[in-house]
Amino acid sequence: MNEILTKSDFVNRLRFEKRRVDRSKAPLSVAVFSLQNKGVNGKNPVDVLIKHLHKNTRETDIKGWLDQNTIGLILTDTDGKGASQFVEKIKNGNGDVQYSVITGTYPDQLFQRILKEEQSRPELYPINIDESMDPISIQRGLKRGMDILGSIVGLLLFSPLMAITAIAIKLNSSGPAIFKQSRLGIRGIRFPFYKFRSMYWKVDDRIHREYVNHLIKGNLEDINQGDQQEPLYKMKSDPRITKIGRIIRKLSIDELPQFLNVLKGEMSLVGPRPPLPYETEKYEPWHLRRILEVKPGMTGLWQVDGRSKTSFDDMVRMDLRYVQNWSLWLDIRILFKTVKAVVCPKGAL
Repeated sequence: MNEILTKSDFVNRLRFEKRRVDRSKAPLSVAVFSLQNKGVNGKNPVDVLIKHLHKNTRETDIKGWLDQNTIGLILTDTDGKGASQFVEKIKNGNGDVQYSVITGTYPDQLFQRILKEEQSRPELYPINIDESMDPISIQRGLKRGMDILGSIVGLLLFSPLMAITAIAIKLNSSGPAIFKQSRLGIRGIRFPFYKFRSMYWKVDDRIHREYVNHLIKGNLEDINQGDQQEPLYKMKSDPRITKIGRIIRKLSIDELPQFLNVLKGEMSLVGPRPPLPYETEKYEPWHLRRILEVKPGMTGLWQVDGRSKTSFDDMVRMDLRYVQNWSLWLDIRILFKTVKAVVCPKGAL
């Protein structure tokens, strides 16, 4: 992950990782680099340090600004010894850049100092003045435009179907037709996720928690509802689902309210699926990359190429492949494949 997060995003990410290790007891360290000189042979010392950090950090490490001359680094699954070895590695290849560095391993007080630091200070970070003309930035702007247009068209086009679905749900069982569920979006930020209710109202989620635990840990034999030739990693007979719920899930109608999430900017038409908070508690550090760099989507590579026949690790690999190879054209191809998958559903249950 090469992105340098803003201060607020970095602090939110640190808070998220802290909650995760509180449950998993995995080691977690932070390093804070503060630059002390103004230049290196005419080069910006910030650029030189960032280059060294990109070269020597893992893809699961998270970098972010703390002020215009200070960069923080979250080292997941790293104890104090590992943090010290990392800092030494940076020092050995830093050229003439002068900086101070402090490290801490949770629950070191350094974590609290970062989390409690006042947010009122302006976030003055080096800005690339050509960023607005960057081809990737232009494509991202076009992606957002496509999201806005697509969500408006989707809401207008499917409004009659959504109205009929809402009435059918209300007649079939008590409870709201559309419910809000807390999901994690880009950089682990929570948002209200909209969906047509396909289950009985206020049911216990223990069945799904157990299923997620087996799926993420790779205990596929415990959840395979198919066979070795045609595996099906999905809860095939979930007693919580209503009769109408089975129909709208099979046809992916339950996902239509997410056009509202896309219009609000919380989701995109294409991207990784947003996880539930309790799912991420079971994640390995490399799994988290699927929610760090791009907005979650209504559809993605997993929905069109894998769906319920894919293991969790393979699903994450698909999401990471999407992140690494993203382009506007790839989004368009996935959208066309999604239409085909909805018209001829094979893995939806």
